[in-house]
Amino acid sequence: MSDVRVAGVGLTHFGSSPERTSRDLFAEASTKAFADSGVPRTDVESVCYGNFMGEISEHQGHQGPLMAEAAGVRAPATRYEAACASSGVAVRDAVRAIRNGEHDVVLVGGAERMTNLGTAGATEALAIAADDLWEVRAGMTFPGAYALMAQAYFETFGGEREDLAHVAVKNHENALPNEKAQYQRAIEVSDVLEAPLVATPLGLYDACPISDGASAVVLTSEAYAEEHDLEAPVAITGTGQGGDRMALQDREHLARSPAAREAGEEAYADAGVRAGDVDFAEVHDCFTIAEVLAIEALDLEPVGEGISAARDGRTTADGETPINLSGGLKAKGHPVGATGASQIAEVASLLAGDHPNSEFVEDATTAVAHNAGGTVASATVHVLEVVA
Repeated sequence: MSDVRVAGVGLTHFGSSPERTSRDLFAEASTKAFADSGVPRTDVESVCYGNFMGEISEHQGHQGPLMAEAAGVRAPATRYEAACASSGVAVRDAVRAIRNGEHDVVLVGGAERMTNLGTAGATEALAIAADDLWEVRAGMTFPGAYALMAQAYFETFGGEREDLAHVAVKNHENALPNEKAQYQRAIEVSDVLEAPLVATPLGLYDACPISDGASAVVLTSEAYAEEHDLEAPVAITGTGQGGDRMALQDREHLARSPAAREAGEEAYADAGVRAGDVDFAEVHDCFTIAEVLAIEALDLEPVGEGISAARDGRTTADGETPINLSGGLKAKGHPVGATGASQIAEVASLLAGDHPNSEFVEDATTAVAHNAGGTVASATVHVLEVVA
């Protein structure tokens, strides 16, 4: 089984670019990834591309070959759709293709164009990641769904809005030096608590923004990296995927994320590491409560104690296990199809010492990236390690 090296990464700025198409965004991200990797486009054997709402936002399906063309690559290409976990699933398939010897070089990434739809249009488009028959038609939106999960958490384990506010404040602080982030501005706990409520107990600053953007990662086998003398010190050593019932009313727990736990356990076992080995993580914080649920599912915090992690400084940049040093979805932004691969890019850059926040994890050797779809009916987890 071949080791999988991260040879190069590329990201666009995440933010509002309604005039730019997904193919334009992915062309930029992939150009940066190829430049970073030193791998020629002609060596790419497969393209794995994540996108969620292309048919709605751009009236464009069959995006795999379109994005390969945008990237300047002539190779078989496949689009992956798993809601917000679309490019996380794409990364997982790319890793497995290299491991089993099918390919030596894969371009993986994703893109999403959302702001051209406006807030109402993007909210409606995102809603189709929920159960249309039993949730969407009843008026469910994702702010409402995650509000129910937050209420269930508070009722089961305790906590209050101020605890969640510290998650938002932390991630905005982490985004300050990240030039790719949509929001490079600090906020205070009072800003979060005084912002308009969206769905009790979640307010405006508890939610990630609507974003446009793209991500691209060049993955290679260990043999290819060595043969071509690539500078690729970070490897993806573990991959896992989990699933859950689609509709919230069909789940046993609203205050836990079994899909993320399954994915994490599989990824840890695959890499031969434990949660205690993880130095930092990028997790899917589409809402502040989502970060709490994620770090508990990954065993980075005990169940019921993740709510206090940001407030008490355990997950801040200088804490024992920094979470979302990129700014997370909350401040960096969430162009849905790009997010999973962008987390891989951020983690690899942090481990390699190439990130503006690498100073906080200078001695780190092991990290995880957690990507979730919908209300975590889909989840992927990847373990990345410094191997050279």
